[in-house]
Amino acid sequence: MSLTVTQSSVAVFTQLLGGLSGVLQKAEAHAADKKIDPSVLLASRLYPDMFALTRQVQIAADFAKGCAARLAGVDVPGYEDNEQTFADLQARIAKTLAFIQSLPAADIEAGTTRSIVLRPGTPNEKTFVGSAYLLNYALPNFYFHTTTAYAILRHNGVEVGKKDFVGSF
Repeated sequence: MSLTVTQSSVAVFTQLLGGLSGVLQKAEAHAADKKIDPSVLLASRLYPDMFALTRQVQIAADFAKGCAARLAGVDVPGYEDNEQTFADLQARIAKTLAFIQSLPAADIEAGTTRSIVLRPGTPNEKTFVGSAYLLNYALPNFYFHTTTAYAILRHNGVEVGKKDFVGSF
């Protein structure tokens, strides 16, 4: 049995977004236990020129939904990026998981040879074949933002470890 694109995308996104959800739950509990205003953690960043925790979670969700949608050949759902609380971020993760898990596996599998065009900043258009898009662009970016969200919280004293990051599989 060979590895499928769905296993390499939706399954990975599901596992790590589940881990991210758990890490956010621990962060919210940490803030309550330590009497820290949750907005302090949500606005935390590793370095001044990096995105804050909230934006890291938003981007991780964006890569998951965007990759799955593009591979499946459907429109990428737009999110408002207006999350301000841990509950808001949990809702975004849940909405993302519901979307990516609703896509038919056959449609995602068909995306391996599909041409995927990104316009991350005009005129910086990038064109990929679906499999290269997944492996060389979407997954590395998804991992970066989930890892950075985890690192921000760990740096701020939230007691999480590798098992929390990896989540259930």
